[in-house]
Amino acid sequence: MRSLLNTSFPLIQAPMAGVQDWRLAAAVCAAGGLGSVPAGMLDAAGLEQQLAPLSAATNSPWNVNFFCHDSPAPNPEGEQRWIDTLRPYYDEFDADPSAIPEGPSRKPFDADCAEVLARFSPAVVSFHYGLPEPSLLDRVKATGATVLSSATTVDEALWLEAQGADAVIAQGLEAGGHRGHFLSDDLSLQQGTFSLLPQIANAVSIPVIAAGGIACPAGVRAAMGLGAAAVQVGTAYLLCPEATTKAVHRQWLTSEQAAHTALTTIFSGRPARGMVNRLMRELGSFPDAAPAFPLAGNAIGPLRAAAEAQGSGDCSPLWAGQNASGCREDSATLVTAWLAEGF
Repeated sequence: MRSLLNTSFPLIQAPMAGVQDWRLAAAVCAAGGLGSVPAGMLDAAGLEQQLAPLSAATNSPWNVNFFCHDSPAPNPEGEQRWIDTLRPYYDEFDADPSAIPEGPSRKPFDADCAEVLARFSPAVVSFHYGLPEPSLLDRVKATGATVLSSATTVDEALWLEAQGADAVIAQGLEAGGHRGHFLSDDLSLQQGTFSLLPQIANAVSIPVIAAGGIACPAGVRAAMGLGAAAVQVGTAYLLCPEATTKAVHRQWLTSEQAAHTALTTIFSGRPARGMVNRLMRELGSFPDAAPAFPLAGNAIGPLRAAAEAQGSGDCSPLWAGQNASGCREDSATLVTAWLAEGF
């Protein structure tokens, strides 16, 4: 896998939208890992604003990550029901409903982004929720990039291999942030990393990258021992100064609350793992009123901003994996070197 990634260590910094920019990726690259830029919330112009400084900052390989979801049909009635559900919290935190944006906040990979990639030729391009349609995937491969994508089941890993992925990321149930499932919405099919990893490794002939719950050198060693060719780590980087993690989020990560995470659709409309806060407790993790991904996030944005301005994480997507024990308030360089002790 070192030859596939062309890095000093077979370690990928997980792309984490909302808590990082190109600076974290650059720091990880400088330390010998594969830094990643999350592009699921960027248009082509925003993507260029991230990739230009990253490519100028490092000669090492780096990764850019995209979503491949189907864009939802407009649903103004459903979004209004969601706003009405959140109204008591808007009133409590004095949030401004006129600040609620329209349209999807996250967009799938498209031709405009493919054009930007062609100009920067990243070493690695990764995807969440499957792969783009074949003509777009061909454009990515034409840049010479290694193509990765997340699988949460053996069936998804086999599908990715058949569709041309160069390696598959085995995303265990422990992982923070959005689940990468795309063949089925049945969460009972989801497994923990160390159950899923060896099954995928036995099923496919391409390299397998372990992700979820790996937050220390011992976890790295365990994953490699179970057949991983590389590991992907996210949560352990959330307290690094190079991350853009908000103050409230950082406070929760250093508290006892970091031990309690759950999947929820509240903050985007799609299952994602975060620390359990008031909104999750009071509305339930999977409220019926939440619109489809990513529309649920529209009404959350102004509410989150208002609550965080008052020092509250009650209404924020506090993404984190089940194992936050490796979160360290150290530079990404030191965290990467520490994790690399497991190889």
